[in-house]
Amino acid sequence: MKRLTIYIAALMMSIGLVAQNMTSSPYSRYAYGDMNENVPVGYRSMGGVGIGMRNNRAINPAQPASFTSCDSLTFMFDIAASANWSRYRDAGGMQNKANGNLEYVTMQFPLFKQWIAMSLGLQPYSSVGYDITLSDSIPGYHFQKNYSGDGNISQVYGGLSFNIMNWFAVGANIYYMWGDLNHMRMLTFTETGLNPTIQDEILSVSSMRLRYGAQFFHTFGKHTFTLGAIFENKMKLHSDYILIETQTEDSIPIYQDGWQLPMVWGVGASYNWANRLTLAFDFERQCMASALYNGLPGNDPLNGLQDRNRYAFGAEYRHNALGRKYAERMLWRAGISVQDEYLASIGAKKITASVGIGFPLWTIGTVINLGVEYSHRGSSAGLEDNSFRFTIGASIAENWFFKRKL
Repeated sequence: MKRLTIYIAALMMSIGLVAQNMTSSPYSRYAYGDMNENVPVGYRSMGGVGIGMRNNRAINPAQPASFTSCDSLTFMFDIAASANWSRYRDAGGMQNKANGNLEYVTMQFPLFKQWIAMSLGLQPYSSVGYDITLSDSIPGYHFQKNYSGDGNISQVYGGLSFNIMNWFAVGANIYYMWGDLNHMRMLTFTETGLNPTIQDEILSVSSMRLRYGAQFFHTFGKHTFTLGAIFENKMKLHSDYILIETQTEDSIPIYQDGWQLPMVWGVGASYNWANRLTLAFDFERQCMASALYNGLPGNDPLNGLQDRNRYAFGAEYRHNALGRKYAERMLWRAGISVQDEYLASIGAKKITASVGIGFPLWTIGTVINLGVEYSHRGSSAGLEDNSFRFTIGASIAENWFFKRKL
């Protein structure tokens, strides 16, 4: 009970930390900002795979059907933090930015033997953080246009997973989402006598959403195959929208059903050989073009949004989980992912390459996971974003649910 109290206290105290801004990219200006894939550090190092992953030493909130993979006697706790360094370049110059934050806090435990398991956690959903200034002129006037934004949407979740058969599992996560996204546009003139014009848009979110998952899995000798799928309905995003005109000091609250969370679906597969080599592939699609945004369909010319496809491939290798040499027990990971941007007119893709190492600790069933990601999006002809993200996490597994013999 003391340990459980400590873990729950850590989860609650992390709420304020996860709610901090996690990006400085100008590309976070579009849709709901930079989205988080919500997979553990080990899977992020494998390109962000997760839909087809099923591991009894990893909490995988991206696939709710995977929770029953845990040992029926084991309580698991996972926490991670990251630091991000980015360089942005366009025709006007170059800028470096750095930020960091707590990534997530999750826990997982069995409810009934190997048949039912539960997971709880705190994660970021999306982040907005950018500051862009453009100078321009027309005959007789010189002006600057500034676009800035900040904020994030955070989420807590609870998930249940059920083993229907020895080779088939289903699960579902329910999320509560909250947070504010702020977008400001300011027009200022060099000439005296002309007042600046400022528009501030605030979207305050307080909403629920659901994710469903299923996995088929089977072992043939040393070969284990897993197929997985996830699905989220298109749902209303319960939110308040306020438009503030600073020049006229008008604050216009708009309460309408003008925003929706997009339908999401994905499929994934993984292959494991002799508990040494794992190969995995994911495909995920977020249908933003058909979801309402600011009262209009996402693909309306005023929004210009499109569906986001993401492809991910990853590999993990461990020579011998019970080896006498420490290097034999270490986990080596690598992966790559390619995803579209939400804004159709950009035409750029985000390409991310990742590597990572897992350092197992003999005594307490803990693995320290380190990961490094390099991502590139944009082009030298427009806005180019190059980023490094360093992530560290601790995955703790302890045997709690057993009867001691006297």
